Order: sequence, then C-alpha cells, then structure tokens
Amino acid sequence: MGGDKALMPLGGRPLVQWVADSFGPQVENLALSANGDAGRFGFLGLPVLPDTLGQGPLAGVLAGLHWAAVQGATALVSVPCDGPFVPPDLVPRLCLAAEGGGPALSQSGQDLLPTYALWPTTCLPALQSFLMSGAKPRLRDFAHSQGNTWAAFPEGSFANANTPQELNALAARLAALR
Repeated sequence: MGGDKALMPLGGRPLVQWVADSFGPQVENLALSANGDAGRFGFLGLPVLPDTLGQGPLAGVLAGLHWAAVQGATALVSVPCDGPFVPPDLVPRLCLAAEGGGPALSQSGQDLLPTYALWPTTCLPALQSFLMSGAKPRLRDFAHSQGNTWAAFPEGSFANANTPQELNALAARLAALR
C-alpha cells in the first residue's frame, strides 16, 4: 500500500489506533511489535517491541512472547495492525480453543487467519529454534508444529486492509455505520 500500513488513515485515525481501541479492552497489557522508529507510535502510549530478526509476523510473535513472559503472562494474543475491527470475543474464543495447551489460530468460514492467534509462552523456546533453523517463517507452519487448534468465528468476522481497495472498502463500511 506504500508507506507505513499501521499509520494508514481510516475514518480520521490510523489503522493501528482502531486495533488498539478494539483489542485493548480484551487484554490485561498491550504492546506493539514494530521495526523502525518507535517514536512514530508514541501517540498510542504503548511499549513498542522491535522485531530483531526481521522475519515477518513470527519474529513479532517471538518479541511479543519475550515481553509477555517478562510480564508474567501465560500467553500472548496477536492481532495484525491492518485489521481495525477486532471481534469483541476474540480473546475468549481463542482461550477456549487453546485449552489443550497449544497455539490457537482464528478461522472465519473458510478463511484461515493465523495472525489472530493465541500463543502460549511455553512456545518461546520452540519458536526461537524454529526461526533459527532456516525454515520459512510461516505462522501456520510453526503453529502446526506445536499442535495448534482453530477457533471458529462467524463468516465475515475479520476485515483487513492489505490493499488500497480494501482500505477504501473499510472506509465505506465505517461511513455506512455512522
């Protein structure tokens, strides 16, 4: 989409602000995984966790798991910065799906959404090894190696802005609600 996706405007606010506002009430602590100048997210008042490996979303999960472990948390829930409308029951559904002890990833109808996931902090050593192994750093591959489950959500529960067209569609959806 060009530029910093997290800072793309939607309804007069950056996408990441929408995510923080809809996801923040569901968790005890909130942080942002991002590379580059952390100051650009200062308006959020959140800790910014750098992805030191530069290997995509899984490296962000690794940074988040380190942070969560220091906080004394037993799990980390991840959401993408380009999904402004986080389902209000995301965390409870993921927790129920993760009762077996492994990661829980989201599914909406036929759509698999591995960036909306719960990651037990016990996955931390295995994730470090996985990322250092040279394997392609795919969320689904790592989650599968840890015996993941899927949390089912109604079709259409998630909307991401991966393209300018999708961002425009979200803006139209938001305008229709107002």
